[in-house]
Amino acid sequence: MKIICVGHNYRKHLEEMNTPFPSSPTIFSKPDTAFLNGNKPFYIPEFSNDVQYETELVIKIAKNGKHIQEEFAHSYYKEVALGVDFTARDLQNQFKNEGKPWELCKGFDNSAPVSNFIPISSLKNPQNSCFKGLINNKIVQEGSSADMIFHFDKLICFISKYITLKMGDIIFTGTPSGVGTVKIGDVFTGYIEDNLLLNFKIK
Repeated sequence: MKIICVGHNYRKHLEEMNTPFPSSPTIFSKPDTAFLNGNKPFYIPEFSNDVQYETELVIKIAKNGKHIQEEFAHSYYKEVALGVDFTARDLQNQFKNEGKPWELCKGFDNSAPVSNFIPISSLKNPQNSCFKGLINNKIVQEGSSADMIFHFDKLICFISKYITLKMGDIIFTGTPSGVGTVKIGDVFTGYIEDNLLLNFKIK
């Protein structure tokens, strides 16, 4: 299973990060050891003092494909989940200043909690999938797939030009505004529409 991630895909998040709008998707990846499911606790790693949450819609690839045309991309995913791209922001800022890649600040163990997947067909409006993340029952992020700069089909088309997508691969599709720091004792919950999908403790 590959964990492919998309950065810089929501306008308001780019504005809060003072980042220019991209002309094409920003792609990075996490190793499979980043995957955390079953609402298991997330343990803050000892090497960071500023681990931040990024709540995201996650799609699962349903069949193998390469050079997928955008008009056919919808047939390559049937399920969606909610995920968190945990980021060691202090390390990321250091690496940016040093011109180094992001793997260590984005791909550390258990940095990609993912909920159970649900059928996209079960959503009220699949083209406008609303989601939110909460810390201690307070909403900290809200977004919708309609706000993406590059929607699911465009992402699959773009990624598959470079990387063969295989059944079971997952794609984190970007985060809206409102990212912030987690601390020990927090409880993170997350919804797609009215479906409670994430509910885990920060330790």
